[in-house]
Amino acid sequence: MKGTQAISVTLLMSFLVLATRGKDVRYRRQEEDSTQILTYQGVNKTIQMEDGDVYDCIDVYKQPAFNHPLLKDHKIQMKPNSFPVWMDTQTFPSDSFSQVQPSIIKCPIGTIPILRSNGSSTIATHNIDGLKNDMQWERAGLRYIGDLFGARALINVWEPKVNKGSQDSSSLWINIENGGGQHTDRMGAGLRVSPTLSGDVFARFHVAWYDGYSKKSCVDFRCPGYVQVHHNIGPGTRIQPSSVYGGLQKVVDIQILKEPTSGHWWVGVNKMPIGYWPGGLFEFIRYKGDFAFWGGQVEGPTAASNSPQMGSGHFASEGFGKAAFIEGIEIADDKGRFVTPDKSRVEHGSSDHSKYTAGGFEVRKYIGMRIFYGGPGSMRA
Repeated sequence: MKGTQAISVTLLMSFLVLATRGKDVRYRRQEEDSTQILTYQGVNKTIQMEDGDVYDCIDVYKQPAFNHPLLKDHKIQMKPNSFPVWMDTQTFPSDSFSQVQPSIIKCPIGTIPILRSNGSSTIATHNIDGLKNDMQWERAGLRYIGDLFGARALINVWEPKVNKGSQDSSSLWINIENGGGQHTDRMGAGLRVSPTLSGDVFARFHVAWYDGYSKKSCVDFRCPGYVQVHHNIGPGTRIQPSSVYGGLQKVVDIQILKEPTSGHWWVGVNKMPIGYWPGGLFEFIRYKGDFAFWGGQVEGPTAASNSPQMGSGHFASEGFGKAAFIEGIEIADDKGRFVTPDKSRVEHGSSDHSKYTAGGFEVRKYIGMRIFYGGPGSMRA
């Protein structure tokens, strides 16, 4: 009897959700159907890079984003309405590192670059479904808890070792979230080494997001939603060269910012806005975030049981030049201005200190807020 009552309550709650948000449910269902086969038209040009990467230059108005039912009538925004605040922020000078520029893909104006997977004729795709029972993850870095409208930092460039045949990935990442439990929206950007995503073990720039309502997670152009506008820099591009252990360090400046006027969440690389998520796509992070993360993350079927490297592959205690770092850590306020987070709202740590650590936290002039992180995972010498 109790079992029957429980089933009845479950069915009732399901009905209430459908009744009150039926329009959203229909949209989400259409979205799920539209992501089964991801095709695109409007190839203007195909470019093969010197490193072997192959890009198709797609008409900006025919990109996969517009397969999303909520974006059928979306008016594309080619640049932020207001002056991008991140372009007026300070990049702290340093004799110890230099900024890396992403690979430039020479697609014509009016098109966007989409990377082919390992030279094949299909879009590089990867679906990270956080609800799968076999999905494992580990994290090390710094988190902020409180309202925010963007996040930014200089990410130290490394290529953590991930077995080429593995389905795991290792990221040097910035993440913004809002919600609670399963109903959490997430968006992020940074560097990722993922053999199943790109067909190699190079560090590449990627964007990713998780829709807490439909419980779907996507990277780059795997699902419609992210709108690319820049014709020379896009998701999948290689970030090279990497830092040298004990030598010259390389960094890349990554920004995520909710533009106050349009409500779109813009992504920038080295202060260049390249694309955005329309704010209306999200249920819980539509207006602001309440959590941010900067650091390393490994995920995949064996990410915890046979963990790849994170960061440089060395523990945080080794310090500058040997351990990976993220510095110039900032959040954006509701006016779109980047500021150093309140230290009382910041914590750092690791999900497994035997594999990865986070430490060396400091706030200094010319450096801003900085954290070291990383470790060998299961790949010990």
